[in-house]
Amino acid sequence: MDKEMFNEKLLQGNLELILLSILEEGEMYGLEIITEANAHTKGFFDFKEGSLYPALHRMTRTGWLEAEHQPSDKGGPRQRYYRLTDAGRRVLERKRQEWSAFNRAVQALQNR
Repeated sequence: MDKEMFNEKLLQGNLELILLSILEEGEMYGLEIITEANAHTKGFFDFKEGSLYPALHRMTRTGWLEAEHQPSDKGGPRQRYYRLTDAGRRVLERKRQEWSAFNRAVQALQNR
């Protein structure tokens, strides 16, 4: 499926799963998360800051992520790094199971 055919609501409905999966690799700041999502999906997920940061802040408030300001590795302003908490890892596992079950159900309908 090309990106033009992609329904943005699918992205919104799975944004937490996507972000938690990316952060499972280790702590990252916002631009790194955007770059990783874009690279791993060959540009399919091209997040904008307007959707990324509200989701990261919400997930931090729920306790799934921790955030910490750290000095920039390029000498610029400090950056906010996000990392998974234990609760975030549990949520990630649950969301993966939900996605797998949903995907199997959709596949069963397509293959009937």
